[in-house]
Amino acid sequence: MKALVVDDSRAIRLILSQILKELGFEVGQAGHGKEALAYLSDNQDTSVALIDWNMPEMNGLELVEAVHKDPRLQSVRMMMVTTENEGRQVQRALEAGAHEYVMKPFTRDMIQDKLRMLGVGN
Repeated sequence: MKALVVDDSRAIRLILSQILKELGFEVGQAGHGKEALAYLSDNQDTSVALIDWNMPEMNGLELVEAVHKDPRLQSVRMMMVTTENEGRQVQRALEAGAHEYVMKPFTRDMIQDKLRMLGVGN
């Protein structure tokens, strides 16, 4: 299965990528939403995208909305992984099309549990 990690922090991308690789995923990375959309267009068999909210060029909420509206990407499960922790922000992300929401800091177990809830984890 393929996963995509979208975060402007290289360190967070590496941490999440390592977790996903340990769980058996083939992992792609993007530093912002526009880069993520290009990746997803070329890798429409991606199972899940872990998306930060605050990024340059195209933020996570804009990315979630764009993926949600693209019929070719309907099978991509989207998990927000972000420091945005207000209830209103969580609700906005879910209404925009995100399927799960994890607040930073996160643990490997938290990510694994959410992947299971999305039906893409072991």
